[in-house]
Amino acid sequence: MATPPFVHLHLHSQYSLLDSCIRFRELCEALQRMGMTAAALTDHGNLFGALEFYREMRAAGLKPIMGCEVYVATTNRHDRFGPQARAYSHLILLARDYEGYRNLAKLSTLGYLDGFYYKPRVDKEALAQHSGGLIALSGCTKGVLAVPLLGGHEEAASQAIGDYHQIFGRDSFYIEIQDQGLSEQKIINPALLRLAKRHDVAVVATNDAHYLTPGDYVAHDILLCIGTGSLLTDEKRLRYESDQFYLKSPEEMAALFGSVEGALENTVAIAEQCDTEIPLNQRLIPRFEPPPGHDVSGYLRDLVYKGLEKRCAPVTDEKRQRVELELDVIGRMGFESYFLIVWDFVRFAREQGIPVGPGRGSVGGSLVAYCLEITDIDPLQYGLMFERFLNIGRITLPDIDIDFCYERRGEVIDYVRRKYGEQNVAQIITFGTMKAKNAIRDVGRALNVELRTVNE
Repeated sequence: MATPPFVHLHLHSQYSLLDSCIRFRELCEALQRMGMTAAALTDHGNLFGALEFYREMRAAGLKPIMGCEVYVATTNRHDRFGPQARAYSHLILLARDYEGYRNLAKLSTLGYLDGFYYKPRVDKEALAQHSGGLIALSGCTKGVLAVPLLGGHEEAASQAIGDYHQIFGRDSFYIEIQDQGLSEQKIINPALLRLAKRHDVAVVATNDAHYLTPGDYVAHDILLCIGTGSLLTDEKRLRYESDQFYLKSPEEMAALFGSVEGALENTVAIAEQCDTEIPLNQRLIPRFEPPPGHDVSGYLRDLVYKGLEKRCAPVTDEKRQRVELELDVIGRMGFESYFLIVWDFVRFAREQGIPVGPGRGSVGGSLVAYCLEITDIDPLQYGLMFERFLNIGRITLPDIDIDFCYERRGEVIDYVRRKYGEQNVAQIITFGTMKAKNAIRDVGRALNVELRTVNE
């Protein structure tokens, strides 16, 4: 029997922090078992897991569809006062191409920088400005159509369809329908189908997957307790009133929506439209502009030899040979601008009286970094190897860890932004994960088990 046509277009991973327990490798294995060839990632308001998802799906021979479930402010993303400031609804956005992916990134950034108020919110103005290459789905029971429908305002939902047609185009906005057995869905699903017919809008079936199997429901419920600081026994806590928010098979989705015209087939049609190629492993180092009369390579060499005379006198053949070896590797790997940029902002910090750390990690093995006063560690004195830091046989970007006074590090970041451009500066996020011991403690807390018992 042929597998029914269906692609998951509404799916959350562990990067919907403490609200989903789907990990990418396990997701890929589950999709392959079900005979599915594609899936979308639509985490809450962010693209934290986008590249990991992209890589894992590609490695498994599956098609990654890049997406996001954005929070749309009821008023506007700047509103932080009044009764409607915390009101928002959900909207699924899927990238049709690389332009769409870049617009997803812009919208997520706007949500955090401009619109963050409990959630990273966007608004219709932002959506209109960054709609290129995007397909929109109307969302879940908290979606842009469901919210007015649950409030008894079908005409407001009708008006919203017109708004989103104007923003995304008639062929790029779909009415999303789900059925996890929720009481709200008994109200909104008939209304959604009426609106679809009235406005001639295509319908898509989704399942808002937050875990892989029905057996994961309890684990997901405990995860929600950990995320909200609640006990499993709390009656008024956040919970999903159904155990159906899992990665359903095409057969299960066909059993639910086979009678809804186009609801399954449209998921495949959308997946076929989405083909995002993300350029990976490119060097995007800004170019350092040396003073007039110098090129980058020559200027770096001049600075290094001045530093060698200053910090390493008397200059021996051994020291010159080490400098030449390092400069040769740096030049062959194309990292002259990188070293000059780091030298530049470290110099700025020292000139402004901002405390700078002595250097940390494998960069301590670089005599060039020492001569540039990026570090304060003489690698020759301590027998440190440059090859641990940079190696022509291992083509990776150099990683120079520099510590600045935490009270003034913002001045250094502002300087780099001003000199090298906002578009060339980014801060890197770090995610903490729950290891076994802490996970057991958190689960024990959610189950209201005494810590002493958990530790035993």
